Amino acid sequence: MKKVRKGLLVFVLSAFMLVTGCSGNSSNSGGESKEKGETIELSFMGHGNPDEKRIFQAVIKSFEEKYSNVKVKYTSVPPAEYAQKLSTLIASGKQPDVYYAAGPEFARFVAADQLLNLQEYLDKTDIFNPDNVWDSALDRYRYNGKTVGEGDLYGLPKDVGPWAMVYNKDLFDEAGVDYPPQEVGEWTWNDMLDTALKLTKDTKGDGKTDQFGIAGFPLENAVWGNGADYIDYETGEAKIDTPEFIEAMQFVADLSQKHKVSPSQEAEEAQNSYTRFVSGGVAMFAMGPWDQPSFWELPFDWDLAPWPASPNTGETATWLGSMGFVISKNTKHPDEAFALASYLSLDEDGQRQFMELGQQVPNLKSLAQDEFLKMDKAPENRQEFINIIEDYGRPNNGWRSPDVQWLDYFNQEAAKVWNGEMSVEDWVKQVKPKMEELYKKGNLK
Repeated sequence: MKKVRKGLLVFVLSAFMLVTGCSGNSSNSGGESKEKGETIELSFMGHGNPDEKRIFQAVIKSFEEKYSNVKVKYTSVPPAEYAQKLSTLIASGKQPDVYYAAGPEFARFVAADQLLNLQEYLDKTDIFNPDNVWDSALDRYRYNGKTVGEGDLYGLPKDVGPWAMVYNKDLFDEAGVDYPPQEVGEWTWNDMLDTALKLTKDTKGDGKTDQFGIAGFPLENAVWGNGADYIDYETGEAKIDTPEFIEAMQFVADLSQKHKVSPSQEAEEAQNSYTRFVSGGVAMFAMGPWDQPSFWELPFDWDLAPWPASPNTGETATWLGSMGFVISKNTKHPDEAFALASYLSLDEDGQRQFMELGQQVPNLKSLAQDEFLKMDKAPENRQEFINIIEDYGRPNNGWRSPDVQWLDYFNQEAAKVWNGEMSVEDWVKQVKPKMEELYKKGNLK
């Protein structure tokens, strides 16, 4: 699962630059039909918040200016509705030419022979330099006929999403508390807890906590950092009953249940942690690069710091997400669809726009390690995003699993731990058998 990039060459409008003769319906790099030069319309579907929709509209406009004979019909679906909408379109034979797919969706679609193999296109164009794209992004969209993560590319990374720890500098300053260290491994869970205790307050004096030290601490971070994992993807054995897993989950549960430094499940239902953070009610939280446009408007100073390490292993971990651009195998315009997907994923001009508008860390290493780090907007510690990509980020849970009912079941049942109904030790014994049953039913065929 990786990405790559280096100084990717920009598309040129000369004929046949992109992909010559990759299909019977080939076109030149400007998107003009070789037959009559008619306008080609592509359908492209994605999802995201209003900022993402606005950013994609701007970048697609740039693509259309470069490829004057290609028009893109862009549909942005609310994230919660995307999977159902896409399934309905595929079932009705109206699959978009280009669309988002990642993790379980990508694994299902590629195994069902729904996606265009992009390797031949990539091999024939100099837009792609695999040494200049993050491996951790590219490898998620490989498939060898049996296994995701190996073989030809059937998708291109929309992004690679480091899930970083963000902190409200103003709240630290008001409390006279030192900022978290900037070096990975210098801070442990215990250090974070001590800091969170100092930043958790009843600011109104009404006996109710309205400022929390930490919110949204990812369970994956604690589990992976403590040397544990959820499941063995090869055998389907759930690994949640190990001492390391139990200790990690108990630490996360104790943040709200025992130490009261994080909102309880009940408090989360009343007001989610994202809203609390942006309104100044949480000192430490989590963010992805896509949050930048909204966070640039916040009335307080903020920055990034490494997630704390397990005091047992000294290891730090967090999840590294990714979404991919895939192309329908049945598209009538494969060359133009490839031009769009590769412009959004690999073209230096397109990547620079996404970067400057705050959508993502560039897929191109050369751009990320230079211009991205020099941006004059928050976060000051932009290097932390790259540290996660290169060092301690791991693929988000379930990425290799076409069927994630086992993970959905885990997350749903975990409420019994988060609300204090069950201890972690008792809970893992209860859910492990069903978790394994669901995994084997959906994935080991």
